[in-house]
Amino acid sequence: MCAKKSKNDDVDQFRPSREMILAAKGKTVADVIADNLRVLFCGINPGLYSGAVGHHFARPGNRFWPVLRGAGYTDTLLTPSQERQLLDAGYGITNLVARATASASELSSQELVNGALALEDKIIKHTPAYLAILGIGAYRQAFRQPKATIGNQERYLAGTRIWVLPNPSGLNAHYQMDDLVQLFQELHLAIMGE
Repeated sequence: MCAKKSKNDDVDQFRPSREMILAAKGKTVADVIADNLRVLFCGINPGLYSGAVGHHFARPGNRFWPVLRGAGYTDTLLTPSQERQLLDAGYGITNLVARATASASELSSQELVNGALALEDKIIKHTPAYLAILGIGAYRQAFRQPKATIGNQERYLAGTRIWVLPNPSGLNAHYQMDDLVQLFQELHLAIMGE
């Protein structure tokens, strides 16, 4: 099981072998979290690639990091291995469900609901100003809000405002890069306007 390095990879980032990726099923990725964040970004769950390398949104083709840069959250394009630098800017990352899967479709509705309950505990402990759920379908299931739409929600979670954004996975063909940047920027502008 040799890990291949690509010339485009960050020094800390490696390209896991197929065996390493498959072996990541069920692994977790540590939260990037601190108290009083501006935004806690909440993915659905780690993919196998993220589970294998131990960093959020790590799969090549995931648009999370370029979208953050394009929407003004970061001054530079961070790599997944630089994820902890988000904390310096007041941003963090967690997931609704901790376990890595090949696809979010492997998660049951009950897992998502249970994830929302666990997420509430994190919100109570860390009190971010905004919780940004990255995935409208997961939000609808986890929070039992079948008619929810993208954007600012009327509902709060333990005093924290909820904003729903599209999943930035490269597999989410419903949103092109420009659309994602615009939607993420709306939240960024709301934060900066406070």
